[in-house]
Amino acid sequence: MSSDDTTPSPSSPSDSDRDAAPQYVLPLVVHLEKTAPPARTDALRTAARAVLTILADERSTGEGEWAGAMRDWEDARIRKVVRRARGAEWRKAAALPGITVTDGSAEVRVYPPIPLDGWPKELAKLQVSGTDLDDPEPPAAPDPDGPVLWLNPELEMSAGKTMAQVGHGAQLAWWELSDTERKAWREAGFPLSVATATPERWRELTTSGLPVVRDAGFTEIAPGPTVVAEGGLRLCPLPGARVGR
Repeated sequence: MSSDDTTPSPSSPSDSDRDAAPQYVLPLVVHLEKTAPPARTDALRTAARAVLTILADERSTGEGEWAGAMRDWEDARIRKVVRRARGAEWRKAAALPGITVTDGSAEVRVYPPIPLDGWPKELAKLQVSGTDLDDPEPPAAPDPDGPVLWLNPELEMSAGKTMAQVGHGAQLAWWELSDTERKAWREAGFPLSVATATPERWRELTTSGLPVVRDAGFTEIAPGPTVVAEGGLRLCPLPGARVGR
């Protein structure tokens, strides 16, 4: 369920600089009870919103208590790792400093970045692989008023890997916005949609000038594009041509 984004952050101009910097990871934990697993699309959307929530949190900016860790993380490869927890494991994970985001049937907790080899014991013991999530009903069509994170239709990724990828897509969208645009999206509760593009639409999206997540290919898939972030009609306007719906 790990993912390494190769898209540069605003403060990291080259891959060599990013690789030379101390490496950090943004942990996310999805609440996954055996008897009531979340719907896949709910989990994807919640993971993306969790990333946005910590990026916007006052503790992550300026002189906030998480700001230093956030800067160190963005100066290196933008790593996110998704783990799963249930029962007592979830309660212990939820007691650590972080933010829990809920959306539909899903609950995801995001934590400030940690060194790649510095996982707290409560999170280090959690499982990374083996999470299979499905949508019991077809997901609703994307809402054009808000941004859409479009998935590459040619890839098969685990739920955790996909959660990390849409988190990358949400982060790229956030970086493109002005302070005013960020405030409007945040105050609306970070509405967004996640959907799989058709092959034809995917080809259009990847040549539209919109933000594209390109995975480094360290886990599950070969290097290449995984997610395109398309801005909404009302919230999160993004550079690049809108692709006809």
